[in-house]
Amino acid sequence: MSETIFSKIINREIPADIVYEDEHCLAFHDINAQAPIHILVIPKKPIPKVADANSDDQAILGHLLLKARDIAREQGYGDAFRLVINNGEAVGQTVFHLHIHILAGREFNWPPG
Repeated sequence: MSETIFSKIINREIPADIVYEDEHCLAFHDINAQAPIHILVIPKKPIPKVADANSDDQAILGHLLLKARDIAREQGYGDAFRLVINNGEAVGQTVFHLHIHILAGREFNWPPG
């Protein structure tokens, strides 16, 4: 996988407003926020998109989802948040390093997009 802005954040080559980090993932505020809370949760392992994950990634994928839940709660949004994962350029993925958007703090419509 080629280097991305997210790998540069993981490596501390560029700054980010980090809200959580452990050995498997990093979470930081999105610089182009679409809601009062817009945090990205990324794996430290470079996985370009969900479609590129394999069975060895099962544990990290579950970890990312649970950490996204925990971060939303810690930010004061309880269980009222939206998680978004774009998979591919055709659906809006612009950085090809798997990431989960945590969005909360405003009303959302359905269907999205």
